[in-house]
Amino acid sequence: MSPDLSTALIYTLGVVVFLLGVAASIALHEVGHMWPAKRFGVKVTQYFVGFGRTLWSVKRGETEYGIKAIPLGGYVKLVGMLPPAKGADPHELRKADTGLLSQLISDARHAEYEHVTDADQDRLFYKKPWWQKLIVMAGGPMTNVVIAAVLFTVLIAGFGVEEPTTTVKAVADCAISDTEAGRACRDSDPVTPARKAGLEPGDTIVAFNGASMKSWPDLTRAIRANGDRVATLGIERDGQRFERSVATTVVARASFDDPERTQKVGFLGVEPEFATVRHGLPTVGSVMWGYTVATVDVIVHLPQRMVDVAKAAVGAPRKADGPISVVGASRVAGELVTIDDPTWRERSVRIIALLASLNLFLALFNFIPLLPLDGGHIAGALWEAVRRGWARLRGRPDPGYVDVARMLPVAYGVGALLLVMGVLLIYADIVNPVRLS
Repeated sequence: MSPDLSTALIYTLGVVVFLLGVAASIALHEVGHMWPAKRFGVKVTQYFVGFGRTLWSVKRGETEYGIKAIPLGGYVKLVGMLPPAKGADPHELRKADTGLLSQLISDARHAEYEHVTDADQDRLFYKKPWWQKLIVMAGGPMTNVVIAAVLFTVLIAGFGVEEPTTTVKAVADCAISDTEAGRACRDSDPVTPARKAGLEPGDTIVAFNGASMKSWPDLTRAIRANGDRVATLGIERDGQRFERSVATTVVARASFDDPERTQKVGFLGVEPEFATVRHGLPTVGSVMWGYTVATVDVIVHLPQRMVDVAKAAVGAPRKADGPISVVGASRVAGELVTIDDPTWRERSVRIIALLASLNLFLALFNFIPLLPLDGGHIAGALWEAVRRGWARLRGRPDPGYVDVARMLPVAYGVGALLLVMGVLLIYADIVNPVRLS
């Protein structure tokens, strides 16, 4: 088999595995809604993965399970999501409302009850206690959080994390800035302090100016803070420990706080060896929290990022950290398993990491408190709890359920916006995709 054919097959395999992972994530998300709904007695008539034309379906009991043609989501049909108008008969014909929005709401209410019988009245979603509604609607995104936690645990506690150590892999010959990295050394370039100190590959730097160095980040911070002063290095070589003194030099390096900004810092001139380190659940939680903060930042700045995507769609450079569609993510998955000629272990780690971050994004995005997202229904359930609790405290009559149908115009607007965003992302991912290479 030719190298090009082998690479193409591995690329295709990466895309297929990723898409299967996405489909499984969507399917489990919908199970997260369906299972508690059935446990609480809500009538569930449909469970589908995908949208559009039905490719396959089967009916088990009162629920139809199936797969549709467009794998961009899924849904569970919970009967009675929309309540009838206050004081109205849910089985009556829709009213001839004059306003467009009123007519849309009336039509949606009517469609909700076309197939509801008198025997279903106690199984309608809107009649359930607020806490049951909360559990049902939060069940989907929380399932994605659990999936992300499991995948991150597999990565961090199972495969382990490749981390730099204080053991030297290579010693640089000349001290040059980040912007010059990769070029050959010139006679005019200064010799690195590490070369002057006689450091060799395999040496382990165990101390810096008398302070014990347990990790590469600790050592890096100490070197950068040292400027051009003399430093005493504690070194282990072949089981023997000794010390060397050398003045670190100052070069322009990328800032830790802002990688796009450079600053003059101390420089030694060593490249670390990497080792696979397995961590426990506290590290998993810390990593997930870091991803959560980063994901929230992405969501908050999504409007600006979509402007950048629109510009990229007409020829501007595509930003690598911008949003992508499932089409773009699939291409990234293919590149992840082929770029840099990785081992099969590395390929597995990269795909699992991509699926873990995707599930965390799906969860957080769905928590946005706007219909038709799950967060909109969660907000409605919480508002119902607040209203009923406040009325109870003040000795007033129970105000009853929250009429989420009144928010349908918002739902239609958000839905249309999400559709436009999806089409734009897919188009940009086809004509100007994000590339890792």
